[in-house]
Amino acid sequence: MRDIPNALAASLASGVTTLARCWTVTRGDGEALGFTDHDRDLAFGGVTYRAATGMTASAAESALGLAVDGLEVAGALDSEGLSEKDLARGAFDGAAVELWLVDWSDPSSRLLLFSGALGEVARGGRAFTAELRGLTHALGQPRGRLYQRACDADLGDARCGVDLARAENKATGEVRERLGPRLFDTRDYDGAASRFERGRLVWTSGANEGAVGEIRRQTDGRIELAEAPALPIAEGDGFKVTAGCDKTWKTCRDRFENQLNFRGCPNMPGNDWLALPIRTGPDNDGGRLG
Repeated sequence: MRDIPNALAASLASGVTTLARCWTVTRGDGEALGFTDHDRDLAFGGVTYRAATGMTASAAESALGLAVDGLEVAGALDSEGLSEKDLARGAFDGAAVELWLVDWSDPSSRLLLFSGALGEVARGGRAFTAELRGLTHALGQPRGRLYQRACDADLGDARCGVDLARAENKATGEVRERLGPRLFDTRDYDGAASRFERGRLVWTSGANEGAVGEIRRQTDGRIELAEAPALPIAEGDGFKVTAGCDKTWKTCRDRFENQLNFRGCPNMPGNDWLALPIRTGPDNDGGRLG
C-alpha cells in the first residue's frame, strides 16, 4: 500500500482535477531529463519537467508478488529532450525512470507511482514509444554459473583478471574509408588482428560518438563490426578498442596467458561420450534395466 501525502490525499478527495504525471529519465552518464503530460512546464527536485514533448502513457500494470510490472510512454522527439540521434546511438539504453503523480498547483505534493528502467524504444517519424520496466524485471535475468566448456567470465572483470589497461590490450585509430554499413578501412591504427577480434569498439568522434560496438572480424587494418552502428560511419570518425576473447581455453592460454583464471570446463565430456555404453560390468552393458 502506498503512503499518500496528506496534501495530495486532500487534493484527490476534493474532486478538483489538478493532477499531472511527470517522468524523470536519468541516463547512464548521469544527465537527468524531465517530461510531463501537463500543458506547461513543472519543476521540483532540481529537475524541470518539460511539457513540449506531449508525453502520454498507457495504464500501469502492478500486482503483488514478483510478476514484472511496466507500462509504455509515447512522445515527440525534440532537440532539447529526447533527440533521435541520442536514442539511435543508445544514450538512453537502460536509463533509470521514475514516474510521479503531481499536483500541478503545488508540485511539492506528489507521489512516486513507478520506479524502473527504460526498455525497448521504437522510433517512427518524429515520435517515439518506450517500454518502462519495473524493478522486478531484473529478477528474471539468469543468475549463477553453467557447466559448460566456454569461460563464463567477462574479459577484464574481477573473475577474469586480464588487465585491459595494458598497452597491448588497447588501441586507437580512425576511419580511412567506409566500405559498407559495418565495414571500414582504418588509419593510424596499430591493433593486432588476433587480439582485437570480438573486442569492444567505442566511437570517440563522429555521428556515433559514445556508441559501443563489437569487432566481428579484422584483417590488415580492415574492421568489420558485428552490427552496423545506428548512424552511418564516415571518414575521419575516431575510435578506441580493447582486446576481445572467444571464451575458449586455447585463447585464454595462448593469447592472454591467463589459464589459471579460466572460468569454464574445457575437459567436460561431450554428448557422444555420455551416450557411449560402458562395458565394464553387468550393470553397464547398454541393455535395458529391470
